[in-house]
Amino acid sequence: MKKRPNIIIFNPDEMRWDTMGHMGNPAAQTPFLDHFAQTEAVSFRHAYCQNPVCVPSRCSFFTGLYPHTAGHRTMGYLLRQQETTLLKELKEAGYYVWANARNDLVSANTPGLIESHVTEMFYGGNVPSAPGSVNKAARGRPDSPEFYSFCNGELQTDAEGQNYTADDEDVDAACARIRNRADDRPLCLFVGTLYPHPAYNVEEPYFSAIDRTKLPPRLRPENSVDKPKMETLLRQYQNLGGMTEAQWDELRAVYLGMCMKVDRQFQKLCDALKDSGEYDNSAIFFFSDHGDYAGDYGISEKAQNCFEDVLTRVPLLIKPPKGMEVDPGITDSFAELVDFYATAMELAGVQPQHSHFGHSLLPVLADRSTAVRDVVFCEGGRMANEPHCSESVDPEIRNGFRFSVMWPRYAAQYDDEAHAKGTMIRNHEWKYIYRARGQCELYDMVNDPHELHNLAGDDAVTAVEAHMMKQILAWYQDTCDVVPFDKDERFSDEMVWEKVKLLVPEGCEALVRKKIQEKAGLFGTKIYCGELVDKISKGETPT
Repeated sequence: MKKRPNIIIFNPDEMRWDTMGHMGNPAAQTPFLDHFAQTEAVSFRHAYCQNPVCVPSRCSFFTGLYPHTAGHRTMGYLLRQQETTLLKELKEAGYYVWANARNDLVSANTPGLIESHVTEMFYGGNVPSAPGSVNKAARGRPDSPEFYSFCNGELQTDAEGQNYTADDEDVDAACARIRNRADDRPLCLFVGTLYPHPAYNVEEPYFSAIDRTKLPPRLRPENSVDKPKMETLLRQYQNLGGMTEAQWDELRAVYLGMCMKVDRQFQKLCDALKDSGEYDNSAIFFFSDHGDYAGDYGISEKAQNCFEDVLTRVPLLIKPPKGMEVDPGITDSFAELVDFYATAMELAGVQPQHSHFGHSLLPVLADRSTAVRDVVFCEGGRMANEPHCSESVDPEIRNGFRFSVMWPRYAAQYDDEAHAKGTMIRNHEWKYIYRARGQCELYDMVNDPHELHNLAGDDAVTAVEAHMMKQILAWYQDTCDVVPFDKDERFSDEMVWEKVKLLVPEGCEALVRKKIQEKAGLFGTKIYCGELVDKISKGETPT
């Protein structure tokens, strides 16, 4: 019997697609990912998340469902008891499922529910806190232009020359589990790191490794036209306009330094697979949940209903097990993160337990010129007066709340129009964002790849806008809900009995009730009663 492959998932938080050297960023330092893509894996130039914040994105890519399908589009609505995940389905199919406690996926309200999706959960928390920033006053005073930038700069190192974080502990625990297998079951291993999620800070050697002079030009807000209200409010509340370009470059370089550390951690995990002899039999996935502004458009961190490529376009690299056909390198084929679910399940040889909307990417792995999608979608935002998460409270009523680095985003999210639901559709030529309230957006991705000039409402592109809106409507109709695989009975056993009891020949009640318990249904039970009457009329003994 052929051995089932290990499913290895490395999932950094908030890593943009263009933070990797092989995607053309001259300042990026990701040597292992670059070599991985060149020699063993397929790297998707156009992979898109389904929501630009963590919980909705994870609920989507672990189920193959879109955030709107079951309402998982806020930070406070996670997967619940009746719902499943790729992790749980692989566990039930005989996989040993290991995960670190980077949840943002399954509701913690029900004791033991998170653990039901995995065989072993690593909680961590067994090492002292890592040393803090070199410059304790990196953010400056509350009235400083960089106060809400998230940039803390260089981190200190300990006596061993490290800034050993929870991410490091989780990666080391994952490596230990790989090297010391609990049994001979195939392994599904999920490592979700916090890096490179802000705050922007990193230690040496990563801090100094990024050449600030090689950073690509920053996308400046003054060069953009008709951007959405959410971005206007974020710029207003973050108040970063007084930052110098050198300060912006420092923030962007530190972010790339964090991605460099992620590259090193991923290499460490792959080395453990090689040391244990499991590398060849492993399907390896590297992808992020969403991106980060990192200074572009004059904003730091992210927004939940904005859809520029810096937020929605993510790294996605896949290495199949040895023996499967693979065409390593970069592909221009479109992919969505829901496709991860479909691809991993097919590689594992496990049949999904529910409907889903992912497309298997195995054809693209075999031939990078293959296209499995013509368009991709992403969605975010909320309805009026609906909380996105517990963070969305009036910042004015909480004493000292303005001193939180998160305050500008909380305040912006409190605006119903700014935080309105939005839906993005993107093909190779155009990107369109529809909002029921507020600013819609349309970008010519050929002539304006940085999405600076919003053309929505321009008479010259009316036909394009109408066509893409129609595509969004068709997509919502196709994906708005799913029918469970199991079926509900319309009648209880007692309801069926009451409907047929007058048809039951004398002495045959036990036979009929048994038939009812076998779920023959009302129609089938009536036929069965007729057969009994027929047998008795012929002098036969009913059985």
